[in-house]
Amino acid sequence: MTASTAREWLPAVAVFVIVIALWEIGFLVLGVQSFLIPRPSVIGEQLTADWSTLARGLAFTGTEAVGGLVVGVALGTAAGFATARWASAREVLLPVAIGASTIPIIAFAPITLNWFGPESLLPRITIVAVMVFFPIMVNTIRGLTNVDPGALELFSSYAAGDRQTLAKLRGPNALPYWFTALKIATTLSVIGAVVGEFFGGPLYALGIYITLQTGASRYPSAWAAILLACALGIVLYLAAVALERVAIPWYAERETAR
Repeated sequence: MTASTAREWLPAVAVFVIVIALWEIGFLVLGVQSFLIPRPSVIGEQLTADWSTLARGLAFTGTEAVGGLVVGVALGTAAGFATARWASAREVLLPVAIGASTIPIIAFAPITLNWFGPESLLPRITIVAVMVFFPIMVNTIRGLTNVDPGALELFSSYAAGDRQTLAKLRGPNALPYWFTALKIATTLSVIGAVVGEFFGGPLYALGIYITLQTGASRYPSAWAAILLACALGIVLYLAAVALERVAIPWYAERETAR
């Protein structure tokens, strides 16, 4: 880690440590009961005690989140390219994408369970794919079409074909938009997977584990699972940030300079 990177992350780490310390000390002094919000130390103890079950649930829920993310990103990117390229595809795909983005998870989750069965990964993968499809598609379209007219005229003056324009101008222009959508999609994927599990799945899956532990008034266990779900979302987000810096380092350097 470079010195500039350390300085960039230092404020966030400092705020995190301060919040955890205030949470622990403040709740201890005020005598806040665990059924409201457990202290971090209590959650940590329960996380250690239930680790074997929680680790299995983390792997299961993580597989659903990543699987749905990959499917949704692939389909959204393809639909974005088709919509930006052909008017006929735009007329067909845009209404479908808008309709899919308005489907409530609570209404859609039971239907997918009936389709594939509660123990299968496919219900949550489908939910996650539907959730991330629209932001990926919209940002792909925007990146491919929101191009500087002067740059397009320059490419046209050099008799550049559609493929050359896509590879040298529209594609690179779309990448920052696409990665912005990808970072949004990483957090949505965890939300979709966990909420989808509220309606059924293996007992160790994080979503249903949270539901069962809350129903049994074992709140530290429920918060331990919530903590792991948050950590999963953060890891996926950081992976997207790292991929962005590798794929388009020029954009990251420009944003840092700003």
